[in-house]
Order: sequence, then structure tokens, then C-alpha cells
Amino acid sequence: MSSESLLVILFVGLIAGWLAGHIVRGTGFGVVGDLVVGIIGAFIGGWLLPRIGIQLGVGLIAAILDATIGAILLLLVVRLVRGGGYWEGNGWGRRWGGWGSRRY
Repeated sequence: MSSESLLVILFVGLIAGWLAGHIVRGTGFGVVGDLVVGIIGAFIGGWLLPRIGIQLGVGLIAAILDATIGAILLLLVVRLVRGGGYWEGNGWGRRWGGWGSRRY
């Protein structure tokens, strides 16, 4: 793998992760988080989209769109598995009420 292809992969992953974070969550995940989400999303989009008959073309823009769609699907599945929304404001980070919300 050449250094140019590695840079393209990192660029596509970063842009796709940032876009998916803003679409699904409303904010990004930081540079490293966006990069990880985008690269995993690129693998998901590159595997899933041809199997369901969607071809977006070739080139950098098509790669970013593929990776963004895959990253959005990844974030939605993670949100479903984790159980949906929880309150992140005011530094709480835990669900309102329920098990495990008290500190002893």
C-alpha cells in the first residue's frame, strides 16, 4: 500500500465519520472517533451497497458517500444495541433513573 492510498483512506474515513456523526448524533466524535467510525463505515458500505444493488460510481466523492452511508448504518445499529438515547448534558452520562443510576 502506498502512502498516497493510505492518506486517501484516512481522508475518506475522517470526512465520512464526521458527516455520519453530524447526521446521526448532531455532533462529531473528535478526530480519532470520526476516523474510526468512518473507516469501519467504509468497510460496511463497501460490502453492503453492492449486495443490495446500489452503485454510486467511482472516485473520491463516491467513496465518501459509500463510507458515510456505512457509518450512518453503523451508528444506528450501535444506538439500537445500546438502547437508544440517554442524557449526556450536564456531565451526567447515565440514564435517568433505573438501575445503576445511584452512586453509593
